[in-house]
Amino acid sequence: MRSVCLLIIILAGSIILPAFDSSADNNEMIARLKAGGHILMVRHALAPGSGDPDHFTIGDCATQRNLNETGRAQARSIGNWLRHIGVASARVYSSQWCRCLETASLMHLGPVKQLPALNSFYERIQDREPNISALKDFISRQPVDGELIVMVTHFVSIAAMTGESVSSGMGVLLELKEDAPYSVVGKLTFEN
Repeated sequence: MRSVCLLIIILAGSIILPAFDSSADNNEMIARLKAGGHILMVRHALAPGSGDPDHFTIGDCATQRNLNETGRAQARSIGNWLRHIGVASARVYSSQWCRCLETASLMHLGPVKQLPALNSFYERIQDREPNISALKDFISRQPVDGELIVMVTHFVSIAAMTGESVSSGMGVLLELKEDAPYSVVGKLTFEN
């Protein structure tokens, strides 16, 4: 049963969907990105494979699944797209996994801060609830009129927080709310 569930997660994460059905939607999303009061959750760029090796260690990239050259180019492209639409900087947070930290760094939107609540629980199911709870708490403390926040994380984290499935290098935009932590605005593919 576990292998079937993992296969479904892997297949769902590999489907690429268009971000918008019309240019009006695209223009609205771009305006929201520039307006502040939003969080952009980005799945790390392409890192071939699934999960991590058995000897995975946080802080030791040699033990992890990492970005390849295509993934590095994808990460730079996301940052270039954001700057092209007028987002020159953001408050950037990342999972402690090397593929997320490298994605965040290559986007060149500002200093990258590690946020353990963004860490993957794909193979660490015991971390799911503590991570989600900590991330919701963090989000609830962010100002609704503040600068754009970019969070580079994993498929499972984005799916748990938004109900959306995204491929590597895709994002989901959240709007911060006064009376609730956030609402989901929509998915982004960072393409013109």
